[in-house]
Amino acid sequence: MSTTARITEIVEGNDVVLFMKGTPLFPQCGFSSKAVSILEHLGVAFASVDVLQDSEIRQGIKAFSDWPTIPQLYVKGEFVGGSDIMIEMFQAGELEQMLADAEVARAG
Repeated sequence: MSTTARITEIVEGNDVVLFMKGTPLFPQCGFSSKAVSILEHLGVAFASVDVLQDSEIRQGIKAFSDWPTIPQLYVKGEFVGGSDIMIEMFQAGELEQMLADAEVARAG
């Protein structure tokens, strides 16, 4: 399976997915940590992909989204942005509204 096909499967198979450095329990960079904190604060269930464990995904996700940095957030198959965009949207209440509009599952 190609890297693009793998990424497509991950993005389409999860309502909310965060491509990040590290894991939600052990983020490996401040930007990934902030992204996880925002999603946890909003109480949504989300999948995560540790790009440090897979160099093909790490490079492939940048081409897939045409976005040069990680973390990257996808909601219902749509690219939202990186941590800076997440922070801005969160502070403006837009991220919470987007997640509500998308009817994503709440964290259990």
